[in-house]
Amino acid sequence: MGVEVKMPFLGESIQGGILGKWLKAKGDSVEPGDALGEIETEKITSEIYAEVAGSFIPLVDPGTQVEVGQVVARIEEGQEAQRVIRPSAAPADQPQPMPAKARPAAPPDVVSPPEAERAEEKPRLIPSAPLRPIRSPKGGRVLREEEWERFDSSEADRSIRQEAPARPQRREPMSPIRLKIAERLLSAHQNTAHLTTFNEADLTAVKELRERYGERFEKRHGVRLGFMAFFVRAVVEALRQVPQVGAQIDGSDLVYPDRYDVGIAISTDRGLIVPVLRDAENKGFAEVERAIRDFAERARSGKLTLPELEGGCFTITNGGVFGSLFSTPILNPPQSAILGMHAIQDRPVAIRGNVEIRPMMHLALTYDHRVIDGREAVSFLVQIKAFLENPGIVLFDL
Repeated sequence: MGVEVKMPFLGESIQGGILGKWLKAKGDSVEPGDALGEIETEKITSEIYAEVAGSFIPLVDPGTQVEVGQVVARIEEGQEAQRVIRPSAAPADQPQPMPAKARPAAPPDVVSPPEAERAEEKPRLIPSAPLRPIRSPKGGRVLREEEWERFDSSEADRSIRQEAPARPQRREPMSPIRLKIAERLLSAHQNTAHLTTFNEADLTAVKELRERYGERFEKRHGVRLGFMAFFVRAVVEALRQVPQVGAQIDGSDLVYPDRYDVGIAISTDRGLIVPVLRDAENKGFAEVERAIRDFAERARSGKLTLPELEGGCFTITNGGVFGSLFSTPILNPPQSAILGMHAIQDRPVAIRGNVEIRPMMHLALTYDHRVIDGREAVSFLVQIKAFLENPGIVLFDL
């Protein structure tokens, strides 16, 4: 019988997934620890590994829905592995079945009696008597009243309408991650009292800090100083000032976090994934940038673990990297708020009575009105704006 390979247990919230692909072919020799295939679940992509050495025998086709604990393959050990026969072409001397003789086609001018009868019964649309012509009330072409009354429009449509040629299409099943994203987005839209408030921030100070210290920062810490570190720190400071934004509904209670775990939305080929940056309030700019870079690399290669995607009290999403200037982000339940960043664009603004060109960014805060009132939402966004425009006040504890 060999050793069974089963769909592994990946977490309490995951009951199954789809077998994405096999990494080994039938009959391949495998060693303990070899990756055999990939399982795509609603949150992560995980690999199945061999526990013993032997010959690999897949039992489930790629694209099949499998449940936790289901047998998906087998590994034959020892003598059994030698009996595995790879699929091969049939022997040349094996007799092949004779093709069925095609029936001769009927002569093209022969019409079967039923078709001839239907042709005779088909109504004729030619009027049998002279008809009085009338002119259309809209000044169009001359019509005949009786002919118009007898006119079978559906028959005419069939006679003049040409069938549109079939257009090429490609159909593929939605991945478990995409299905889960669709389910969660629809649930968030239907089950929350969501509302979005907007503001804009002048990023002159942030850009000057990056230009002045970016090179030294990268040499010392081995990572670039990006905008996301500033936004994470701005969110932490705003959550300290307006804790309602980090609260979540649990039954009839509101739960306020003691630590600030901030989700960072990352776009991948399989959909949007939100790994969580734990204890963001205790991390410096370099730690934040390294963590985000690591999240992005492992998210796109499917190496994130389930615990890294769970929890969080707030989410940041950056549509600006794709050129978005304005949007209304959708909540990430059970969180009560999400901040949308957008592209930085030089625009004329009034500064102390003068018009200046400044690097401006639109900010959007979508929040659950059941938890957060408009005053708290606006105050939170104003705190974000204040930090981004004057980061030294917080960084130097002023």
